Amino acid sequence: MARLAGLAVFDPAGDQIGRIRDVVVSLRGPLPPRVHGFVVEVQPRRRVFLPITRITSIEAGAVIFTGKLNVRRFERRNAETLAIGEMLDLGVQYKGEPVTVLDLAMEQTRPSDWQIVKVAIRKGTRRRGETLVVDWDEVTGFGITQKDQGAANLLAAFESMRPADLANMLHELPGKRMAEVAAALNDDRLADVLEELPERDQVVVLSQLRKERAADVLEEMGPDDAADLLQELPSEQAETLLRLMVPEEAAPVRRLLTYREDTAGGMMTSEPVVLPPNATVAEALAHIRQRELTPAVAAEVYVTRPPTETPTGRFLGVAHFQRLLREPPSTLLGAMIDITLDPIRPEFSLPEVASYLATYNLVAIPVVDELGRLLGAVTVDDVLDHMLPEDWRERHD
Repeated sequence: MARLAGLAVFDPAGDQIGRIRDVVVSLRGPLPPRVHGFVVEVQPRRRVFLPITRITSIEAGAVIFTGKLNVRRFERRNAETLAIGEMLDLGVQYKGEPVTVLDLAMEQTRPSDWQIVKVAIRKGTRRRGETLVVDWDEVTGFGITQKDQGAANLLAAFESMRPADLANMLHELPGKRMAEVAAALNDDRLADVLEELPERDQVVVLSQLRKERAADVLEEMGPDDAADLLQELPSEQAETLLRLMVPEEAAPVRRLLTYREDTAGGMMTSEPVVLPPNATVAEALAHIRQRELTPAVAAEVYVTRPPTETPTGRFLGVAHFQRLLREPPSTLLGAMIDITLDPIRPEFSLPEVASYLATYNLVAIPVVDELGRLLGAVTVDDVLDHMLPEDWRERHD
């Protein structure tokens, strides 16, 4: 069943309508669980339910269904369990011995009736322990709530998932399971996922991490996202985490916390691409080519006098990435900057920033202080994040 995660789902006409994210089952004690259907993610990031009775084919690369798909948002009922999200990594019993669930196998027992009939288990607690595939009725303990479940096999099933999609999956899990899965992610991956979670889920996850681990994750987040998250925490808890962060990582976050959330200063990233005027086009292209940069941040290179760490030396202008592509690699940035683009001040309100971006067809805009030093840049995704309803990450209908 873990192999179903991410599998494409096609309608009778052959058009892909989404991807499988989980399998909905009902536990029945010693009897094999009955499979009700699939949780399918359709665009835009909406999770819907596809009954197993509609499935006509399950193949290596696709699931095909018949009839119409109900696009109402999926809501798990109390009697239902998510096989991938909640059952993988469970600690259960096999012949009186503790084992860990690696995977589950479902089988069609009669037309339109599928059940979980096999369980792949690992004996012992070591990752390299003996692996067995046994019948469902040979394993006990699936209905018992466990304190520490782990998440290695669940994460393996969703290894290639984008942070936003993984965050969406976490949001659908019960709070306890969400915290377990989040804790199993490495710091960098967890930071990316946290940035995509609704604020209340961010607080839940961060609050259940050890303080030192929470500080490490905040260091991996963008300063603007870390500042937004800290603003949701009690001031005492936020200050504790800031003190645990590396001073160099905490400093830009503290600066951002001095601005109101709905101003340019509160929305900006303090880590845009900044280079001196004697840097070349080749150097600029190498910087914006970095994988971790978002498209909006990579769209512009800000040229300033040293130092190039924010707050920088005097802001000189912007080198747009399209212009960089048109110039010889050896051209100096100082000779090709756009000096017609006026930067904005950190106190600019959200409507003023949005209006500026729309007026000049920009995806990012520099923010400077009263001394003309670059403080950061506001990107269009930051603006959209603040203009949408607060619960937009949770609204898929």
